Formats: sequence, structure tokens, C-alpha cells
Amino acid sequence: MNRKHHHYKGAEVSCCVKYFLFGFNILFWGVLANLSSITDLGGFDPVWLFIVVGGVMFVLGFAGCIGALRENTTLLKFFSVFLGLIFFLELTAGILAFVFKDWIKDQLNFFINNNVKAYRDDIDLQNLIDFAQEYWSCCGAHGPDDWNLNIYFNCTEPNPSRERCGVPFSCCVKDPAEDVINTQCGYDVRLKLELDRQKYIYTKGCVGQFEKWLQDNLIIVAGIFVGVALLQIFGICLAQNLVSDVKAVKANW
Repeated sequence: MNRKHHHYKGAEVSCCVKYFLFGFNILFWGVLANLSSITDLGGFDPVWLFIVVGGVMFVLGFAGCIGALRENTTLLKFFSVFLGLIFFLELTAGILAFVFKDWIKDQLNFFINNNVKAYRDDIDLQNLIDFAQEYWSCCGAHGPDDWNLNIYFNCTEPNPSRERCGVPFSCCVKDPAEDVINTQCGYDVRLKLELDRQKYIYTKGCVGQFEKWLQDNLIIVAGIFVGVALLQIFGICLAQNLVSDVKAVKANW
């Protein structure tokens, strides 16, 4: 009995830190749980990306939760180092994106054009493009004529598709009075003159609209990145604090 009391004399594991770290991992796990929306990246199968990212998040969350509950310093150190590595990679990616912003813009063009070509090949990709065009009120990478890259929408004479010289419905200017989406609203619209098109579809490209959106929401976007970074640093500090408590208790054994 005396020996048991001696173990914890002068040092103890903080229950607040322990369960706060556990709660942090549950929150962190939940925020990153909806990664299935990530879709095609220039021919890369999104399923594999989801498996890799999901696997990393599972291992990270598992190590943090079990390490906190079991006071396992090995798992806590693994969690701390792994989270620090992710933070470093995010920081590096942010710096590189700023330095090579023109290259990023070119890659975005390439990405959108590749996905325009594959619009009908993947339902998840199709939904992503439709969401982007509706959200940013845009059509194609630089404009509606980018849809000539797609075999169903191109304007060549041999194209037998009913969607020839058209655009997806997500390019259409929405009528507030319509409750049901007209999925045929983009048919033949690119046969019209440029000025006439503006009455029916968005004529600005998604690359330009995305850049405008970033500029208009720069503070919010920066705030989100800073918030995520602080959350990660906070998790690392919690893990290190708990490791120190556990070591202090073990030192008195």
C-alpha cells in the first residue's frame, strides 16, 4: 500500500490534459472524416487517395486516443511527431504555392481541362465540376468554349451527341422562379452569339472566378489555415505535456 502511494508522490498525470487530448483527437478525427468528396486528379483514382488519406487519419487518431487513455508514451510521441510532420508539410506546401503561384495556376488549368474531358466518365467528378461551376458562377477553365474538349459537347460536325455545341446545366444562369433544375438548359447555347450567350449561361472561366473568390475571401481562407495550424500545434503541445507527466510519475516509481 505504501509503495503504491510512493508512485504518485510529488508527480501525477493530469486528467485534464489526458482527456482533453482524447477529446482533441475525437474532434480532429471528425473534422477529417468527410474526405470521400476528394475526386479525380488528372487520371489518379480518387479511391486510392481516399484510402491513403483515410488510413493516415485513422493511424493518427488511433495513436492519439489510445496513447492518451493508456498513457502510452510511445504512441503519444508517435502522434506528436506525425502531427508535426503533417504541419511541416502543410507549411512547405503553402510557401511553395506562394512562390510558384504561376505554376499552380497552370496546373489548375491543366486539372480543369483534363476533368472537362472526363466529365461524363465519373459521376463523382461530374458532381464536383457541377458544384464548382454553380458555386463560382463560371463555365469551363477560361470560358464555355473549353467544353469543346469533351466528346459530347464539342462542336465538330461528326459529333452525333444531342449535347453538341452545348454546356452542362451547371453553366446555366439560374432562374429564381424555377423550382426544378432544367438539365437541358445548356443545349445548343454555344451556337449563339457571344452577347446572346450571357443571357443563358455564365461566360467567365472558373480559373478567373476562383482567383477572384480567393482575393475576396483572403482573410477567411488565411484564418482557416491559421486555425488548423494552431489546432495542430495545440495537439502537439498536449501530447508532449502528457508525455512529460507520465515520465515524471514513472521517475518516482
